[in-house]
Amino acid sequence: MKATMLAPAAVLILWSLIMLFWMAFSRFRAMKEIGGDLKNAQPGGRVQDLDGGLPERANWKAHNYTHLMEQPTIFYPAVIILAMMGAGPVDVCFAWGYVLFRIIHSLYQATVNRVAVRFPLFLVSTLALVWLAVRAVVVTLFAAGTV
Repeated sequence: MKATMLAPAAVLILWSLIMLFWMAFSRFRAMKEIGGDLKNAQPGGRVQDLDGGLPERANWKAHNYTHLMEQPTIFYPAVIILAMMGAGPVDVCFAWGYVLFRIIHSLYQATVNRVAVRFPLFLVSTLALVWLAVRAVVVTLFAAGTV
């Protein structure tokens, strides 16, 4: 069951890297279209500085990549805790649900990006994460031999 519980986390890691490359490709292409290049970039510049200078569509992938570096930092330890303590089949389903909705959210944000649709996708994934977090607390607090 450990590998089964860890598989969704591994998939989300891979998906995050796919989004990283998609973001980079989109931003480099957009920079080339507006005549910018890395050689002439301002020293100490940050990626966030590109937000105002690139078309919004190019920035959507970057915004999503940032999101994949935020909330999943809660997902990964919850999954590891459950894998170590003994995840049940329902936990595995919620982990896969979380990953599925994060991927759908990524694809939608990177291509269409309407908040009215994006938010419910985010909410469903967050509810799956809440389940995983509560389960992680339950399996650790009420484990045999704990005080």
